[in-house]
Amino acid sequence: MKIAVYCSAKDAIPEDYLSLGDALGVWIGAQGHTLIYGGATGGLMTRVSEAAKRAGAYIIGVIPPRVIAAGRRADNCDELIEVQNMSERKQRMRDEAEAIICLPGSYGTLDEMMDATSSAIVGEHHTPTYVVNYKGFYEPLRLQIRHMQDLHFIPEQQSYQPVFVDTLDELYERLAEAN
Repeated sequence: MKIAVYCSAKDAIPEDYLSLGDALGVWIGAQGHTLIYGGATGGLMTRVSEAAKRAGAYIIGVIPPRVIAAGRRADNCDELIEVQNMSERKQRMRDEAEAIICLPGSYGTLDEMMDATSSAIVGEHHTPTYVVNYKGFYEPLRLQIRHMQDLHFIPEQQSYQPVFVDTLDELYERLAEAN
């Protein structure tokens, strides 16, 4: 399975979050899956990709010129797809993926998650998105989504919505059920 992972590119995050990236990367490689990620260095991106590579995964990086110019191109990709900008990067990653996993992150991760969700709602893709709510990281987002549902900005039952999981084990179970 081709799995896109959206996550933090920051190094100065707690070690247990970095270890979460290691664990996911090892699982991706051990299961014989392909990792699709931003093709850059830093934080969880580095940890997921390096662990996946060590565990035998095929690695596809999708990267725009500004990230390359910043000296952040990863050197562990089996395939590196250069795109023109971040918008094209998001689209290419979700077009290539059979599943999308969102680990903790910042603005970029939220942007990727919301882009995957909104583009699926309008029928541009049917790739499931899984949000790893590690240690309640995304609990405020879940509350915001519930608030928007309560006010009918989001229908209670929608054809597509991200699947929140609290642990990697729960993620792996959900991915197995989907296949």
